[in-house]
Amino acid sequence: MNKIASFTVNHLDLLTGVYVSRKDYLKEDVLTTFDLRITRPNVEPVMDTAAVHALEHLGATFLRNDEEWGEKVIYFGPMGCRTGCYLILHGDFKPMDIMDLLKRMLNYILEYEGNVPGYSPRDCGNYLDCNLSMAKYYAKKFMDEVVAHPTKERTEYPE
Repeated sequence: MNKIASFTVNHLDLLTGVYVSRKDYLKEDVLTTFDLRITRPNVEPVMDTAAVHALEHLGATFLRNDEEWGEKVIYFGPMGCRTGCYLILHGDFKPMDIMDLLKRMLNYILEYEGNVPGYSPRDCGNYLDCNLSMAKYYAKKFMDEVVAHPTKERTEYPE
């Protein structure tokens, strides 16, 4: 079997960043998958499940309710390795196209107070696994390292 695209990325040199992971074409429609790399693979500790779960609930809620981008959002959720999240958008986009959206999403997470959306036994299959404080920690880290000042090395995969 062939390696899937995400397993061909050089994770040894990969920094935290916003990368285009792949583009899929469905007739004339394009789906852009973004690799939102929040922790540095194999260098920094991975996000714990409670933090990434809270990030997922807050990020998905914000993104799907955004007036400009909400209808373009196909998926937002964590990577299995817990070093980041995937964001799939309907359309042909580059990392710089979504920096303002990500900045607003991260600010939403950083300013959020109260019960995390969807955290109840009726709404979530693992509602007890939630850590808003750690989600805010990772949101601030990603904002400071990547989104506030994006660079080429944090928006283009290493060779």
